Amino acid sequence: MTAMTLFTPAGVLLRAAPLRLAQRRLQALGFSVTLDASALAKHQRFGGDDETRLAALHRVAAAAPSIAMATRGGYGLTRLLDRIDWPALARATEQGTRWVGYSDMTALQMGLLAHTGAPSWCGPLAVDDFGGEVFDDVTPACFAEAMSGELEAVGFRTEAGFDGLEARGRLWGGNLTVLASLLGTRHWPKVRGGLLFVEDVNDHPYRVERTLLQLHQAGVLERQKAVLLGSFSGWRKSPLDRGYDLKATVAHLRSVTRTPILTGLPFGHVPTKVTMPFGRPVQLVVQGRDVLLGW
Repeated sequence: MTAMTLFTPAGVLLRAAPLRLAQRRLQALGFSVTLDASALAKHQRFGGDDETRLAALHRVAAAAPSIAMATRGGYGLTRLLDRIDWPALARATEQGTRWVGYSDMTALQMGLLAHTGAPSWCGPLAVDDFGGEVFDDVTPACFAEAMSGELEAVGFRTEAGFDGLEARGRLWGGNLTVLASLLGTRHWPKVRGGLLFVEDVNDHPYRVERTLLQLHQAGVLERQKAVLLGSFSGWRKSPLDRGYDLKATVAHLRSVTRTPILTGLPFGHVPTKVTMPFGRPVQLVVQGRDVLLGW
């Protein structure tokens, strides 16, 4: 069985039951699941104080399981970035460890790529995707296939207007807020000719637009071959919007950058999400409105 360790590098887990349920569901998929010793630690809003979470991260790297999956996101990895032993994480990756997650895990994935060039995987979080009452069928199936090596591509539908687009580049990105917070730091990977994907939660479209404009004005978008927009969920309309929405956001962004911006990537803070490599070369092909992302 494939060895998997669940660890808590960011936000606190309030209850043990969802983690235990996630463990059982992951075991049912064929994984041998171990809980890190401090997976249920608590300190303020964090899964243990900074020292505890940093030690957990390095402990997992030393053990080098086949899969290291974060229990949840939230916030906390940014606090650790300056102290992480990046070569140790890269050595674990070389030994076969696949670091998996999204949301706050974006900080670790970005830092790992920036400091060592090592790839990781954007995919589910243990408690968020395997420990709740809502249990989507697509997410675990896609994850299991990706981890077994059977999954070599994901597909989705986008808007009309991109038929015939083909591009090859390094896939990178993640949570938009976390990603943008690293711009200008040493934890930002300098990716040129890449395929940037972003998602976010609880951010109104104007905030999404503002952050993407920051990346555009910093020259990041212009250096990519395409931008893939995932889910932007959990926001509420305002009486001030007067028709302004995510569609308006995308239209404005397309008017200021030559880089193709595709919508519809099934990834983000939603029940159904694909698992994708982070930091590896991928091929993007659009036929009609059908998009294929292969590696």
